[in-house]
Amino acid sequence: MTITAAPPRLAAGADVSLCWYPEGSYSLARTLGPLLRGHSDPSFSVQGDVIWNAFTTPDGPATLRLSPVGGTAAGAHDDGPRVPARVDVQAWGPGAELAARAAPRLMGADDDWSSFDDPVFHATLPRMVREARRRSQALRLPASGRMVDQLVPIILEQKVTVIEARRGYRYLVQRYGTPAPQAGTSTPQGLLVPPTATQWLQVPSWEWHKAGVGPQRSATVMRALRSAVALERLAGLPAAEAGLKMRTIPGIGIWTAAEVVQRTHGCPDSIAVGDYHLAAYVGAALTGRRTDDAGMLCLLEPWSGQRQRVVRMIQSTGFRKPTFGPRMTIQDHRGH
Repeated sequence: MTITAAPPRLAAGADVSLCWYPEGSYSLARTLGPLLRGHSDPSFSVQGDVIWNAFTTPDGPATLRLSPVGGTAAGAHDDGPRVPARVDVQAWGPGAELAARAAPRLMGADDDWSSFDDPVFHATLPRMVREARRRSQALRLPASGRMVDQLVPIILEQKVTVIEARRGYRYLVQRYGTPAPQAGTSTPQGLLVPPTATQWLQVPSWEWHKAGVGPQRSATVMRALRSAVALERLAGLPAAEAGLKMRTIPGIGIWTAAEVVQRTHGCPDSIAVGDYHLAAYVGAALTGRRTDDAGMLCLLEPWSGQRQRVVRMIQSTGFRKPTFGPRMTIQDHRGH
């Protein structure tokens, strides 16, 4: 990984600018994909290969622009080696310095696949995973380091469909978020900084209801964010320890903690036990048969320490498990 000062044309256009040179193949879109809560996430804007993100730092809000330069645009799959790319990083606002400094880690700079790619370990992997890795050299696991920003939308995803959760999150960010710091005339329209912990705690009960968020999930958000300072400190702990400490908060279980540290720490091993689809999906991919959480953990045990990477590789193949029976019903109680 190499970080350099930004070229003059960039430095003149932002409060803080730098260039990050990932070593080897790299896809910004595929790496940051898990951080977006759908295509209409108000805190992100995707404009071609360029990704904008607005968020709060300890110094205040920031608008971050990440622009790949010199590499091949990434598609759904990577069919071969890529020209090493540069990513131009620009940041605006009171938190620009901290946002730019954290950007390389956000983009997966600390994600090390060397032990996964070790020939001895690699040989133990199922053929579909080995092939997926060959085609996905440009993928990294992101590490945002922002606990509140990841925890809230993941709590909203507990025991509901993705459509419901993202609809509710979008509504609440649009109501209680703040406009992103301006990046001249190029700031994407509607880009918002998600609410801070203090702002989330001020959301009244009827607004949670309008967002389609039930009292159990909203209460979990409130409990977690009353200790927001301690929660953010978890970003500095190892992923496993941070996950265990999160689970001491009532309403946060192994699924929520795993989904959070996958994104905040770039954890290569955390598995979302209790997911509505994941166990059956992994079982079908690896054995041709559905399984439960215990069966999934048993199947993934030989690759302990790298289980999340294995799952990401399976997902990158586009594999779809056979579907049977009715789909989970989307509930909408906002008008009641």
